[in-house]
Parts: sequence; structure tokens; C-alpha cells
Amino acid sequence: MPTIIGTTRYGDINQRTAAWAATEMLAHAEPALVLSKMGQTKPMPKNKAETVKFRRPIPFAPATEPVVEGVTPSPQKVKYEDVTVTLRQYGRPIEITDKVVDMSEDPVLQTASMLAGEQAAQTIEAVLYGVLRAGTNVFYANGAARNAVNTPVTLAKQRAVTRALAAQKAKRITRILSASPSYGTSAIEAGWIAVAHTDLEHDIRNLAAFVSTAKYGSRQTISEYEIGAVDSVRYVLSPDLGSFPDAGGAKAGSGTTMVSTGGVNADVYPILYFGQDAFASVPLKGSEAITPMVVNAKPTDSDPMAQRNYVSWKTYFAAAILNEMWMARLEVAATAL
Repeated sequence: MPTIIGTTRYGDINQRTAAWAATEMLAHAEPALVLSKMGQTKPMPKNKAETVKFRRPIPFAPATEPVVEGVTPSPQKVKYEDVTVTLRQYGRPIEITDKVVDMSEDPVLQTASMLAGEQAAQTIEAVLYGVLRAGTNVFYANGAARNAVNTPVTLAKQRAVTRALAAQKAKRITRILSASPSYGTSAIEAGWIAVAHTDLEHDIRNLAAFVSTAKYGSRQTISEYEIGAVDSVRYVLSPDLGSFPDAGGAKAGSGTTMVSTGGVNADVYPILYFGQDAFASVPLKGSEAITPMVVNAKPTDSDPMAQRNYVSWKTYFAAAILNEMWMARLEVAATAL
């Protein structure tokens, strides 16, 4: 069911009296967006279709049989396989009464516009994360299933993941989406990228081969949320990449207490490891991928007294894993501190 958003009324916003009011807004919890820059981005023009097909040729097997003199080998056929995704529409309105605009000391419409933009970006990140953490190439910190996991990430498990990616001919990432408004890319040093929740920072930093971003020297960071590298893996952490609460084994079963939402079983945290072109996202480009809208109150049949203002956003978006074996999910627990 869609989330019901109520009307912002004057009584919802407390006026500050008998005190000097600072004009600057306090810093607030902004979304930490990391996934959208890691995969392919294929903007889709308007008025084309709602379905996108990613198409790739199937490689030929090695031709190890010698050619017999005077005999033409059997011809080969070029074959393709498709990965299909369907665009879905996302969006939310914010309703603000005229009294709020007329009486409140805060710039409510401007604040609503800012928060709507952040919600739109965070929505895309959440949808993309939901697709990626459902991948089928899975490793576990211990045990053979999620319900056994109750140990932190280890260097051996990371190397098992990267060995498997290399064995599947996954390419190390050499470019990411540029931070500019365009859809260009920026070159980076070749390597694997791993993304995970910030709760895992302590355990990642404790890995024997960890090198923090402060010691990178001439190497550029790929994100403001990058904390460092282990071997050829660069770790980017975000508090928005949630865990599976209470989905693991006993929180103290490994001898070290793990983070547990319910206090009994360990929370399970996915670490997503990527090679180049492992996944793709598709915004509906048009003039912009996300459409913001502000409707100032005006008399209409449904609002004859012009009492309601609206700030809204909408977007079309889809994401898909292009090659399951070019990315992997390592499920781990987080050491309780």
C-alpha cells in the first residue's frame, strides 16, 4: 500500500517565541547515495516504451579441434541473450495549507522542495539496493545459509569472493558514473568495489590488509563514503544499505557478540561486490530523470478558496542485474561494540 502523506497544517509547525531565531536551517539527515554511481546507467528517452532490453552476444567456446586438411569446419551461429526490465513510476505529493505559507516563520515550501528531492534520490537508491541484494551469487561468513551467519567479514572470505569473480571473467571496475549532472563517466583505478552498511566499518578496518583512504597517496577516492581498500577491493559504506534483522545465528555463538536487533540472533549484513557492468539502472531521461513540481494555491472547483499548496515529485526507474556471476553478496554479521 502507498504511504499516506497528511496535510501540513499550521498547528503542525511550532512557532518560536521569546527567542532569537537563527535564519539558517539546521543540518539534517541527508541520504547517503552510493549505488547509483557503480553500474551502467542507460537513460531511456520519453515516448519509446516501458520495457528495456539489455542484449549481449553469447561467446563462442574455444575451437580446440584441429582443422582437417580439405574439410571445412561446421559453421557457427551468432546467438544473443536478453535481460529485460520494466520501468515503474515512483513519486509522492506533499500538501501544505495556505495558513502555513502565510503564518509560518519557516520557508516551508522551500524546505518541502528540498526534502522531496532528497526523498526521490533515496527512493531510487532503495529500489536499486532491493534488486541487487536479491542476487543469486551468495557467500556466507560462516555456515551454509543465512540463518547460520554470526561471524564478521574476514580476509579469507573476501578473497574467496574476488577469486570467484575473476574465475567468471568479471572485469575490474575502471569507470563510475560522473558526479556531474550529465551521464558521463569518470575513470578510476581498476579494482573491485564493495558496498555495505556503516555498521561494518569496524570489522572492515580490522582486516589485516586494510589501507585507509588517508593513506591512498595519489589514488583518488571514488566516493565521499569510501573508507579504504583491502587488496584490490575498495569499500564504500552507507547507512541506507540495511541489514536483515535477526536473520542469522545466535548473536554470541561465535564467541564474539554480534549486533542483534532483537537481542537473540545476529543481524545479517550484505556486502555487495561488483565487477564492471554487473548491473544497470534505467531512469526515464526526457529533460530530467526526476520531475519536481510545485503548485501554488489557486482557486479551482476542488479548492475554491485556494487553501492548498503542493510540492511533488515523480520519476520512472528500473534496475537489473546484467550478469549474476559478475557480482556477489557476502553475508556477514557485525561485531557489537
